[in-house]
Amino acid sequence: MTSMTINGEAIRYKLDPETPLLFALRDASNLTGAKHGCYSGDCGTCTVIVDGRAVLSCQLTIAVAEGADVTTIEGLASDRAHPLQQAWASEQVSQCGRCDPGFIMALVALMRATPSPSPEQLSSLPNICRCGATVRMMKAIARAVAVAAPLAPTSQELAPGQDSSSRFSNGSSDEAQIPPNDS
Repeated sequence: MTSMTINGEAIRYKLDPETPLLFALRDASNLTGAKHGCYSGDCGTCTVIVDGRAVLSCQLTIAVAEGADVTTIEGLASDRAHPLQQAWASEQVSQCGRCDPGFIMALVALMRATPSPSPEQLSSLPNICRCGATVRMMKAIARAVAVAAPLAPTSQELAPGQDSSSRFSNGSSDEAQIPPNDS
């Protein structure tokens, strides 16, 4: 048996120790926030926090996670009250919603370590949004930073003409995502 703490609750899995944490969470614990994606650690849809660090749960076996403290999107905050979840909703980031839990968990771990992350730190996350919601994501991050650390600099939006990370979006430019104002 493999045991760990998930969202504050002690859990013991009677599964093959080589089972990816993603499958244990989704199939044995019915915690479906972490999503199936690439199975190769390239998309970030399965990101959870393990012992304070963002981890791709499709790449971590439950044997390696033995004794760990795991937080999923379901355990982040009751009623989606975490500042990043609130900012995500306020900025209407979600399009298809597939990448949202993974992005939020990766960003929460990053922002715990670096309360006001740089654009370079944000673009180095292993998460992909295929819908191209980068502009709204940056606004949500800036909003969450402002709420979490009101005295810290809050502008984390991309500067005009600055290239978005192709890992952070579908690679389209800001201009392609925002229709021109014809008024």
